[in-house]
Parts: sequence; C-alpha cells; structure tokens
Amino acid sequence: MAQSLALPTLAHARRPLRMARDEPPAPSMAANASSTAADELVAALPRLRRFARALTGNREEADDLLQSGCERALAKQHQWQPGTRFDSWMFRILQTIWCDRMRARRNSDERLGEAVLAVAVGDDGRAVDDRIMLARTRVAMARLPTDQRVALALVSVEGLSYAEAARVLQVPMGTVMSRLSRARQRLYVLVHGPS
Repeated sequence: MAQSLALPTLAHARRPLRMARDEPPAPSMAANASSTAADELVAALPRLRRFARALTGNREEADDLLQSGCERALAKQHQWQPGTRFDSWMFRILQTIWCDRMRARRNSDERLGEAVLAVAVGDDGRAVDDRIMLARTRVAMARLPTDQRVALALVSVEGLSYAEAARVLQVPMGTVMSRLSRARQRLYVLVHGPS
C-alpha cells in the first residue's frame, strides 16, 4: 500500500508523490546538501515547466513530465553534485523521460492527435493574430524531430548559450548549432509555408 508524502514545495503538482512502504529510502545525504537540492528544485521549477511545455506542446503532458522529473530527481538526488548546474541536470532528466515516453508511444503504435487551435476572440485583432501564430508555432514545434526540438527549447525558450546547451545535451557545440539551424528553417516552413 502506498502513502502520500506531503511536500509543501511541490504543492502545485497534479498528483501526490507516492512511495511504497517497503521501498528502501534513497541513500541519505547531509542535511544541508539535501535542502540545497530541494531549494534548487523549487527555484528551477518555472524554467523546468517552460522546458517541459516546449517538449510536449501540451500543458497537461508538461505537468506530468515535470512531476515525473521531480520524482526522479528527488529519488536520485544523491547523484547531483552541489556546485554543479542543477538546471542542466534537471533538463537532462526531463529530456530522458520525454524521449523514453516518445519511444514507448512509437513502439505501441500510439499516434499523436492533431493539435487543435483554440483561439479566444478578443477586441483586438492583433491579439487574436498573435495567439494564432503562437498556436501554429507550438504545433509546428511539436512536429520537429526530437533532437531539433530539444535544442530549440534549450536555446530559444530557456535562453541557454550554445555552449551550455551542448553541455546539457552532451554533444559538441557545432552539433547544437547545426540542430538549431535545421530546426529554425523547418519551423519557418511549417509556420509560414514554403517560400
């Protein structure tokens, strides 16, 4: 039987964290190292949520991805080394979970549904146009290959430098630049049509 753990720092999560009673606890850490990881996690949540949303293109899936990432990070916090970039570690965790989920979907022949443009009618025509363009961009971004979408999310959405994105992805900086170039070109065609 599982019991809910009350974590006030993750009160926004859609479902409570669960741990089996007979599951062994994670390896213990020094009290301040543990609180440092928790503090880092709380501070990084807005960026992690944006990254998850950029990967999934869907608020509900992004929240589920973020929840899974937080669960994994808390369970494996002993693997994070204080003094290193916590956000990079978390980006990598989220990317890994997302890739695993996409692979599982592909293997079970699940197909992603066509995204629906939900546009609120407003008084200002420009606001409606902006929402339409944002919705088109999200749909187009969801159609990019995984490596291009992740690189675009890290650099364009999260604002990481090419070098930082290369460290997160564990690839050379030139590979990040190449992926970004191809992603931007493909995104433009998907949003605006062929020129």
